[in-house]
Parts: sequence; structure tokens; C-alpha cells
Amino acid sequence: PEDGVFSTAMPARGGEELQAIPGYYAEWVTDRCIDRFLQLEQQSGGRICLTGSYGELVRQFEEGAISAILHFEGAEAIATDLGNLDSYYKKGLRSLGLVWSRPNDFGFGVDFAFPGSPDTGPGLTPAGFELVAACNAKGILLDLSHLNEKGFWDVAQKSSKPLVASHSCMHGLCPCSRNLTDAQLAAIKESNGVVGINFAPAFLRSDGQLTAQTPIDEIVRHIRYGVDRMGIDHVAFGSDFDGVLLPEEVGSVAGFPKILTRLAEAGFDRPALEKIAYANWFRVLGETLL
Repeated sequence: PEDGVFSTAMPARGGEELQAIPGYYAEWVTDRCIDRFLQLEQQSGGRICLTGSYGELVRQFEEGAISAILHFEGAEAIATDLGNLDSYYKKGLRSLGLVWSRPNDFGFGVDFAFPGSPDTGPGLTPAGFELVAACNAKGILLDLSHLNEKGFWDVAQKSSKPLVASHSCMHGLCPCSRNLTDAQLAAIKESNGVVGINFAPAFLRSDGQLTAQTPIDEIVRHIRYGVDRMGIDHVAFGSDFDGVLLPEEVGSVAGFPKILTRLAEAGFDRPALEKIAYANWFRVLGETLL
């Protein structure tokens, strides 16, 4: 059945995010989320598979399974001394957002202001720099969506892996503080990274309005802007199905064919569509996961 976020009833080629929440019980909540996902994996009869390596990802894709990348959106569950990072890695952690849109022990999140700049607050903390290095060494992807601009540049300087913003849009089209500036786009391109385009209307629309009456053409507009500035190898779908009000035309994961059709009508050929839909993510994961 489909619940609007995670569907096993239709073909899929994406990952699913498990999100921690802040507070002293973050580790407890995160462990419960992981346990719940492992139950879903077991109950799926092989349709859902936790991905621990790039080789596993490729095999799962070829077998038609839904590959799930275990991701923490915010590192609140990670001990400041990184003492439990190895334990979470063994449980499947392969993608980590250092922060959500708030401060924690590792850095400072960007707020949701329109119009607004992502340049809000200081950069990474000393523990944040240590976490970046540890994730690079373990092959854990670092997600820069929700991180403020100074933190972004700290990661860009420290990290040896492709820079990734999994669910962000273009500040040049929608001046929301959560969106990426052209300078950030250039850095992501230089690192051979990728931007996943968010489907949230407030990040897409030039007026910043949060309304489901937002056409798919707005998604196409941000993809085109990113491709024009970074190239086709550095733009992908980011969606954020579990966290936002979606454009009515999209609705759910079932709306992806509509977006692909609109992109084709806008002049994107089949190889370009494959890169946007999945191949760019495969490349970045191949350069990041061990």
C-alpha cells in the first residue's frame, strides 16, 4: 500500500529517508526508526533492501528492488565525541545531514525566510569538522541541505567527497534562505557533486508562496537553471516527499512520470532524463560509498 511517502506497490528506483528528531532522546528515537525500517524490509519479501555499498545498490537496481539508503536528517543522535558513529554505520547509516534547520553540536542550520539569505550564523563547530572527516573515511554521504552558508563552505573546504544537497532549489529563482546561491552551485559542480531539486512550492516559486496550486513547470524551471549553470551531470530529483506540501499536479511518487514528460517536452532527451531521474545519484553514491 501507498501512504504518500513510501510505496511498495509500484516500481521505484529511489531511496527512503529515516529522520531523527532533536532532544535528549534522539538516539532512542533513531534506534526505533531503524528497527521499524528493518521490520519493513523483512516484511517486504525482498522488494525493499537496505543498501550498504555501491555494489549492493547496483545489484538491487538490476533485480528491481527498492534500494533504501539509511539517512539521518540532522546529526542529533550522533555523540559529540563520535563514539556511536561506528555503531550506526554497522546498522546501515550511509547518508547524514549534519543539521536540520536549527543548531546542534556540529553546526548551524539555515532558517526558512523569504526573501532571505542562507548566510545565517557561524560555520561548523570543532565537532562538526571531526564528523565531516569521519564520514569521509567511512563512506557516509554528507547532505548539505538545511546547512547554513558558512557551514556549507566549511564542508566544501574539509570534505574530499562530492558535495551533495539532496533536497534544495535555486536561490537565483526563488530567494528563500533554504535555497542554494550560484556560488554554492559552482562549488558543487567543481566537486563533481549533485543537487536534488526539492518539490516544495515555497522553494520553487518566485513569490515564495506555499500552495499546492504550483505547476510542474516550476520544477522544470529549477532543473533547467541548475543544468545551465552546472551541467546535466549535477542535477537530479530531490523531491522531499516526506516533508513538504507537494504541487497538486505531482501528488505523490506516482507523479514522477508527469514530471519526466514535462521535462521531455522542455527539450531534455532520454539520456538527460536518466541522469536526472537516477544516474547522477548513482554516480555520486559510487564515488562516496565504500
